[in-house]
Amino acid sequence: MYNYMNGRSKQIDDLFKRLGLDVNFQNKLTKGCFLEISSSSIQNKESKTEKDLVHSFMQRLLTLDYTAKHLSVKTEGPVPKSKHTAGKGSFVAFLKKNAGNKENKPTHVHPMDVQMAVFFCADPFLQQIMVTKLSQCQYAVPLLVPNPFTENTEFPLWTMRQISKSWKTMDTSGRVTSKTLPMYKAQTPVVTFFRIGSISSSKSQLMNRLINEKHDTFFHRDCPGSSRERLLMDGVVEIAWYLPSGKITDHFSDCVAFCNLHGDSSINETQRKILTEMSSVNVVLLPQLDENDNNMVIVQELFESSKPLIIVLTDEDDEGEDDVCEIEEGKFRVSLKGRNQSDVSVCLRGVIKNCLSEQAVTFSLEKITEEHRELKVDEENEDCQRGKEAAQEMMRFLERKDPSTVKEKYLPCHGKLWHDWSQNNKDLRRLKSENIESEKSEKENKLTEIRKKQQNHGFSELMKLFVGSLRSLSDTEKMYFLKWTTILLDDFTLHILSNILQEYDQKWSDVLALKRTHNKENETLQKMKSEQLNLEKISNKLNAATFGLEHMLREMGQIHEASVSERREDRVKDGDLSYLPELAAELMISGHPMELMDGDAAHVPLVWVSAVLDKVIRKLGDQRVFVLSVLGIQSSGKSTMLNAMFGLQFAVSAGRCTRGAFMQLVKVSEEMKEELKFDYILVVDTEGLRALELAGTDTLHHDNELATFVVGLGNMTLINIFGENPSEMQDILQIVVQAFMRMKKVRLNPSCVFVHQNVTDVAAGEKNMDGRRRLQEKLDEMTRLAAKDEVCDAECFSDIIAFNVQKDVKYFSQLWEGSPPMAPPNPRYSENVQDLKRDIVSRASKTNCMKLSQFQQRVKDLWEALLNENFVFSFRNTLEISVYRKLEVEYEKWTWSLRSAMLSIEDKILNRISSGKVEAVEKQELMREMSETLQEVQTAFKEYFEEDSEKETLIQWKTRFEKQIQHLHDDLVDEAKRKLDENIKQKNILKNLDDKLINHENTLFEKSKELALDLKENESQNRDPKAQFDSVWGNWVTELTNDVPEIKDVNIPEDVLKILEESYEYGLIFNQKKRAGYIKIHTVADYSSYVSMKRVKLGPVPLWEKSLKPEDQTLIRQLISKVIQQTTEKVNSFPVSVQGYSSGYIHVIVRDVKQRVQEFKPRHDSFEFKKEFFVDLSLYVCEQAEKRFVELHRKYREANDPILHFKKKKDDYFKVFMKYYQGATSAAVLGDQICVKLKEAILQSVYNMIAKFICDQMRGKPPFNGNRGDLEKHILKSLAEQEGDKEEKFNNFLTYMNQPKIHFENFIRDRVRQYMAAENPQAASVIKEHINHKQIIVISGAEAAKDEVKSIKGDVNKWLEIFSNSLVDDLGDTKVHLSDKVTKDVTDYDVLVDVIKKELLVVVEELKGSFCKLSDLRKEMFREKPEEILIKHFCRCCWNQCPFCGAVCTNSQEDHTGDHQAEYHRSGGMKGWHYRGTREFSIDFCTTKVASDRSFYPDFSESSVPYNKYRTAGGDYAKWMISTDSQLTYWKWFVCEFKENLENDHKLYFSGRGKILPEWKNFSQSDAVASLGISK
Repeated sequence: MYNYMNGRSKQIDDLFKRLGLDVNFQNKLTKGCFLEISSSSIQNKESKTEKDLVHSFMQRLLTLDYTAKHLSVKTEGPVPKSKHTAGKGSFVAFLKKNAGNKENKPTHVHPMDVQMAVFFCADPFLQQIMVTKLSQCQYAVPLLVPNPFTENTEFPLWTMRQISKSWKTMDTSGRVTSKTLPMYKAQTPVVTFFRIGSISSSKSQLMNRLINEKHDTFFHRDCPGSSRERLLMDGVVEIAWYLPSGKITDHFSDCVAFCNLHGDSSINETQRKILTEMSSVNVVLLPQLDENDNNMVIVQELFESSKPLIIVLTDEDDEGEDDVCEIEEGKFRVSLKGRNQSDVSVCLRGVIKNCLSEQAVTFSLEKITEEHRELKVDEENEDCQRGKEAAQEMMRFLERKDPSTVKEKYLPCHGKLWHDWSQNNKDLRRLKSENIESEKSEKENKLTEIRKKQQNHGFSELMKLFVGSLRSLSDTEKMYFLKWTTILLDDFTLHILSNILQEYDQKWSDVLALKRTHNKENETLQKMKSEQLNLEKISNKLNAATFGLEHMLREMGQIHEASVSERREDRVKDGDLSYLPELAAELMISGHPMELMDGDAAHVPLVWVSAVLDKVIRKLGDQRVFVLSVLGIQSSGKSTMLNAMFGLQFAVSAGRCTRGAFMQLVKVSEEMKEELKFDYILVVDTEGLRALELAGTDTLHHDNELATFVVGLGNMTLINIFGENPSEMQDILQIVVQAFMRMKKVRLNPSCVFVHQNVTDVAAGEKNMDGRRRLQEKLDEMTRLAAKDEVCDAECFSDIIAFNVQKDVKYFSQLWEGSPPMAPPNPRYSENVQDLKRDIVSRASKTNCMKLSQFQQRVKDLWEALLNENFVFSFRNTLEISVYRKLEVEYEKWTWSLRSAMLSIEDKILNRISSGKVEAVEKQELMREMSETLQEVQTAFKEYFEEDSEKETLIQWKTRFEKQIQHLHDDLVDEAKRKLDENIKQKNILKNLDDKLINHENTLFEKSKELALDLKENESQNRDPKAQFDSVWGNWVTELTNDVPEIKDVNIPEDVLKILEESYEYGLIFNQKKRAGYIKIHTVADYSSYVSMKRVKLGPVPLWEKSLKPEDQTLIRQLISKVIQQTTEKVNSFPVSVQGYSSGYIHVIVRDVKQRVQEFKPRHDSFEFKKEFFVDLSLYVCEQAEKRFVELHRKYREANDPILHFKKKKDDYFKVFMKYYQGATSAAVLGDQICVKLKEAILQSVYNMIAKFICDQMRGKPPFNGNRGDLEKHILKSLAEQEGDKEEKFNNFLTYMNQPKIHFENFIRDRVRQYMAAENPQAASVIKEHINHKQIIVISGAEAAKDEVKSIKGDVNKWLEIFSNSLVDDLGDTKVHLSDKVTKDVTDYDVLVDVIKKELLVVVEELKGSFCKLSDLRKEMFREKPEEILIKHFCRCCWNQCPFCGAVCTNSQEDHTGDHQAEYHRSGGMKGWHYRGTREFSIDFCTTKVASDRSFYPDFSESSVPYNKYRTAGGDYAKWMISTDSQLTYWKWFVCEFKENLENDHKLYFSGRGKILPEWKNFSQSDAVASLGISK
């Protein structure tokens, strides 16, 4: 690219290569190269090679370490020794110079060459950072730079745009004035230093003594790391500023610029001419005045110039002359040789001061571009110009506008409207009126109105220009545009802010003076109050006039939030604004700070922040982030620390700090990502904590809110403490301790590090130990104080957070090495910063970091909780909830695997029992059978907890779920054993009957055969075989069953009435039965008709209770549920299937119901149950029991009644009869009988298989494929979409609300019925495949039995035994019991097997034909019905109901730990809540109530409890977590839809304070269903 023709170019090329910088790097290095977290950025090692110098220099410079220029390559190894040998000639050799090879001797790289090499290779933004940091280190910065590649002299104005300086001036009266200016605007005199020729003294060193004796502002030959040769500094002009401190010791009374032209000015003519033109005083250094020297022409030019000239002679004695010789006015000569350098400095300073006082020439950096067009200015590049033009176009719009009104006029959305919206949104969570739903509705309407106003404002012209530029400019142009916007806006507000700040300072001084008087008189107090009000007014003026980039970004956010609040179809004005968060995301990715919490409004723009993070995730991926939160009181050096540590520039406009929280990304280098296990550090910084300008207002709540928010967000929190003032420490510690205590209570575990800044002597070990001890004591004291407020059991700080006072407290040196404004930063401070950075990265590498999406959710969770007054009660960790819900879905799969496996095992063992192969089942055997599945589940469980992306969150539940799986396994084993033992017991009871049946069956077989043969012999008589068989069948059965007692049908309803008559009047029972009210006893809303109210003694006077309270209704409902549940358990324990039904069972049920109702103790003994309640409850549970008894008794009859048995067998014997009649062989008849038996067995196996298949299929699709909460949503959907009679629909709702478990079970039964009624080709296909599979097994078994019998020469009975044994596990008992008379003729097993194959084919086709669809299945054939399997599976969960509204806990575990939670709560009126002493419903949702300051009376209590502290009521209230964001449109629709039904049921009315809100009536059924959020 460049043509290196001369030696210097070659040297420069070599220099760049030595530094590891290719010359093609020019303008290619970016800030990302040095600011990202890399191994080089966190190490603090000396450079080992020249290639390390660049990174060493930049890392030190970025941390404000002025030793950045003290560069050298650290060489390791021994010091080279002399090769001279001792002897007489040694001293002679000592006196001689070493004649080494000079040319080959390597030269050190000059530190300034490193600086300039990086500067030339850096892009404009990195150059700007470099120059800003150099200036902050009190180093001179490049002013004019000869480019070694283009040979142009460049003026890097852009790089100096961010340099801002503060100083103080003192006038003759002693009045001190403060000034803060960007230095590109500062009008200052300039003192320029040149040298002509070679001089023995250092010009730069001389300048340093003039400006700052304690710091090397200009790098010189004696600085550490300096070397003789330098390549890139000749011709470079550096500039530095002297800044006075407003004291009499100041060297100069005002700001003065000093320029230093490096190299021989006689060679660098361009630079010299520019400098002499702009300078106020020229100082020229030359060895001596020699008329014969050609350079005297230059001196003469300067001498003849009107500007003061000081000639400094370095090598010429000026004996006899004064210290300073004035040749003529404004022309001076000073000699250095033989002079004390300090004296010379004093003299020179005096001369310069005099010259400046007489010569008022000033310059500004911006003027250079106007006056010297020959210079190449860095701002002339196209990208910079486009960015500048876009910013200027925006600023032209603001010309002649009053800065204090601009925000109000042109950024209307983020001002008062946003502040009003924020306040209303907070008020929404802190309701106070009697009718809180109405108040809530009003506030929601206000929020909507404000959003509409924002929508109407839309984009102002200013915002159109701003957003338009962001959308149209390229990435680089956009970066310039933002920088220019900041520069121009600061300039725009500079004058007015300066005046307001001065006014504020004066007023603040007045207030402090009043405070110091300690005068408590009324007049002084009034004056103090007045002055504080004035201070507040000035503060408001300051706030109005502060205008920066962050305000425009806030406006963008509010425009977007207003747009999103509008329905999509209504968006007309500005159209789709989804590009706004994308623009903000791009800024955040590029390193720009993004506001998280607007501190002025004390609110998080949640919609905006979420949208921006969504776009960041879309662009970067869901990156892992270590969140570092930073807390510190304003002006505690926090921003300086973060800038030094990570290069962060948080949004601070001219004027005051913008209050709030900001987030900024710090990238981790690719090399470090794997080691650190995260991709970015996300720094969350707070501004305005304990802001001085808010003194006199109540900021404690705001500060606590802000601290809680950022502490909750962070994996680690840095707490920045400035100085050792106990009161200031107490301020921040009080806030921090309370925040950490809240985190402990909501199970968030951030770590913390305290940074103690501005410590005078960090090396003093004893002092540090004492400081740590005092900090520990203060923390413990604050903990005890905070524990009272937060109701937390904590005595010391380490009770609430893991804290080691030795490791977690860092002491930082003072930032400045001396007194500002001329003091450089303290290198020890930079070391402290670097050490802290290393410590943070080290800790971060051991931390479970968040993904961006998790951080996004955490922001939402924390803010939603903070909006409520009680953070701890309100915090919902949505990420945890989401992970837990996913775990529940997996848990359901694991538990189904166990249940499904046990069903298969049960089927197999039941088959063995029915075949007589098993007479006892051991628990160990079942566990062995289950071991493989249990192992698979445990492996899947382990993999899920170890490999899932959310494993860090999951770990807290691992032990609990592990135990639950083991418990379920054990319960399944116990249940299976009980079931199998019962089956074995039943088989043993029926053994005699079975033996009799076998004998009877043989008899019937013989009779059928005889009849057939007899008819065949007498065929000539033409008798109808069927008619003949039918005529004798009845007689045969009667003859065989004469001695068997008949099992009659039962009449359970009659038994129930008779047994109830023993305790209650017949008329009462008859009336209650006829009224049929008992059918709804478990869903009745009001039980008043079932009770008699009594006098209650509350205090000294007995009072009549007028009616049941909602809590009474709940207790009665719980009693009914308990009775129903216990009756169900009792019915299942009766041996009906083995011994048949007995009316004694009804006796037991009725007795138990009566006993449990009598044992019930009403609240305050305020009522007693009427007989009607006893009767209705007994009728209901007996009717439920009847259904079960009828089914079990049917099974008992089928198993024990021979008449029924033979009735079913008639067709089989007719078939035998016809076979013999048609002349079939015994083998054919035996084969046919075997196939008859196989048909029964295959049929039963189909039912066993299809039950599991149906369950599997239904579990794989909604509503059964999610967790418990998902299932509930589908139940609510089905309730809303019911058809038919409104009263019936309402009754179904009542069942769901009052007896949720019963409704869930009914829902599952209904869904199974629907599934089986629907067309299902897959199920039909599976059944056919199953039958085919069994056919193959049977044929295979027959063939194998044939081969084995032939080999052992066995008989047909042996064949039958082998054959049936091979089918036991698959088909159960398939043995045919025929007499020897039948089987003795069967000797040809090939024929037998062929017959079986042929007959089996017919059986198979017949079975397949009978199962064309699931609706062909007969429910009674299932060993366990699909719905019962699913009910057991899904209803083994929590059924606890919200004590306020009755919403059911959605946890999938029965006895779960932790709080009960429901996704959606209901209106209290649905449960009968009403206003005391009225018949007016309370329509408030409990989610609204818990955000209010109203009170309620918990169960059995006459003292009230505030709703927002409901958990303190104890009992169920303490076990429920009710969040304020779980209100559902669904229940508002329900209240409106079934208003009359609810009123009739509760005998209450929706009137007065309980009037239904008008907007509720707008919700349709489809709105209700949509609000459930069921995914398609």
